[in-house]
Amino acid sequence: MAELKKILVSLPDSLLREVDEIVAIEKKNRSQFIREAMKLYIRERHKIEIREKMKKGYEEMARINAELTEEGFNSDMKTLEAYEAILSECE
Repeated sequence: MAELKKILVSLPDSLLREVDEIVAIEKKNRSQFIREAMKLYIRERHKIEIREKMKKGYEEMARINAELTEEGFNSDMKTLEAYEAILSECE
């Protein structure tokens, strides 16, 4: 295990009572509880960061897809107009 450092944490009485109830039920100590809570918090932050990056990526892809669709539509319209012009000349 990595070297442990002691820190001082200030908590409101109500929160400390809740923590103490949980550690008593789970047969842990406060340090274990706080370590696990910190790890959980860090994991959740990473998940949120990844979701935000994915959201931005999907939004960027939606923008790119809309641009490509517009380009394709415009190209198809030009082709259709050219085809109709050729047909008009044949009449």
